Amino acid sequence: MSLKALYLWFIFLGFYHLSVAAAKVRHFKWDVQYMYRTPDCLEHAVMGINGQFPGPTIRAQAGDTLHIELTNKLSTEGVVIHWHGIRQLGTPWADGTASISQCAINPGETFHYRYKVDRPGTYFYHGHYGMQRSAGLYGSLIVDLPEGQKEPFHYDGELNLLLSDWWHKSAHDQELGLSSNPLRWIGEPQSLLINGRGQFNCSMAAGFGNTTLPQCKFRGNEECAPQILHVLPNKTYRLRIASTTALASLNLAIGNHKMVVVEADGNNVQPLAVDKIDIYSGESYSVLITTDQDPKKNYWVSVGVIGREPKTPQGLTILHYQTTTASKLPTSPPPITPRWNDYARGKAFAGKVLALMGTPQPPKYANRRVILLNTQNKINGFTKWAINNVSLTLPSTPYLGSLKFGLKTAFDQKSPPENFSPEYDIMSPPANPNSKTGNGVYMFKLNTVVDVILQNANSLSANVSEIHPWHLHGHDFWVLGYGDGKFSAGDEKKFNLKNPPLKNTAVIFPYGWTALRFKADNPGVWAFHCHIEPHLHMGMGVIFAEGVQYVRRIPEEALTCGLTAKMFLNREHN
Repeated sequence: MSLKALYLWFIFLGFYHLSVAAAKVRHFKWDVQYMYRTPDCLEHAVMGINGQFPGPTIRAQAGDTLHIELTNKLSTEGVVIHWHGIRQLGTPWADGTASISQCAINPGETFHYRYKVDRPGTYFYHGHYGMQRSAGLYGSLIVDLPEGQKEPFHYDGELNLLLSDWWHKSAHDQELGLSSNPLRWIGEPQSLLINGRGQFNCSMAAGFGNTTLPQCKFRGNEECAPQILHVLPNKTYRLRIASTTALASLNLAIGNHKMVVVEADGNNVQPLAVDKIDIYSGESYSVLITTDQDPKKNYWVSVGVIGREPKTPQGLTILHYQTTTASKLPTSPPPITPRWNDYARGKAFAGKVLALMGTPQPPKYANRRVILLNTQNKINGFTKWAINNVSLTLPSTPYLGSLKFGLKTAFDQKSPPENFSPEYDIMSPPANPNSKTGNGVYMFKLNTVVDVILQNANSLSANVSEIHPWHLHGHDFWVLGYGDGKFSAGDEKKFNLKNPPLKNTAVIFPYGWTALRFKADNPGVWAFHCHIEPHLHMGMGVIFAEGVQYVRRIPEEALTCGLTAKMFLNREHN
């Protein structure tokens, strides 16, 4: 070894030992339980953690290991928690997906999630069993750079916004309605929550004439009182924004303040100056704001519904300049939310989010292409969502254990369809709406480069095509592009291979397509699904598996149900 090589090796070892020394194991002991809270000024049963709603914020540094000791204090239902955006490299059993990566945690039982947060970013966690996200089981997960490293952008302070929607029907009532014949649709949410707080029976902006609700009068200690964002003048703040909504697509704006988008789903992007930002369920962003407005005033932070005809009032809080009083209301009305069906504007925003220079570029070619047609269908009279005419129903044995131990009767061994009929008319309701259920798996050889084309279509109703934000577990993907109508081979020419953003959640617009590319390089079994909670509940998802033979020992506590439980019992008795 040359002297120069030896010198570089010592430098590397120094950095390695420094990073190892800085990394920590962070322990958390959590109890999941129902409790009474007033998230929108009306009392409801809410699912929370350690008596908190939303759940506790996790803060860690890249390289740390998180150890969450989760006890199910629910008396009659199981629970799991998904760590949204964390890739679970080497720990696929900790992904927190019932029937996919693990068994649901039974009442009274404790499960140990142990995994590494390998890169910085804005993430969150939420329930992934039944519709427990709709019941309030969610919280923020923020991963900082290791000490001594700097972001490629400057800021003086940081604020955190976790966005959600809220119904006055319980999650169980919602589930029953979605599983009924005829369908009992849950309707639009009653409130939008910012950090778990919203207002249903009053408005903070009643004085501006855009509502018939009375003016909210808060002392400040109410559970539904807004969590005010305190800032100093002439500073730059990083706002970390994540959406864990069950249904609503949102647009966020801050009165008189521009935003500069710098991060999307844990990946840095080219700085993008905007007046408003669209954020779909499952997405997260960081934006920078500069507090350069009149320091004697306060300003609205508003969140409104897009993508569906809005029947839910804006969610509001206040950007408070600490040079004035926090109780002083803004003097201007809240920012106007864009027209809900202005999809051209939404596509323009999505297309401007581009990777920062230095971000890994996609491979030039894919080894395999899967085209997934999203349709609304009927199965024995029940309304379902389907992918290539298959509505996903999860098995009783988690896929990860089934594939690891070769249990071939645990799920359908026939591969799901990788395309749909070229004659299918995406612009009209399905000529034959009847579908079927299935739980087959898309199997990829390890390190295969996969293109996924998400194809939107008309629903069962005439002239209706809905927005669907799709989330991939265990990976990031490159968003290669969006298009209108039915995808065709010639559309490949529109792919952005130069600087496509790396994300884990991407939207398909009505009657359009979205092209994604990812590398199947993370051994495990991974959900890929619409992040709208009712749509997933009604079957809108698929399962990807890759390199399961390389998964190291899976903790038995993850597989103590179904056929894997019987396998463990038989082994103990033999």
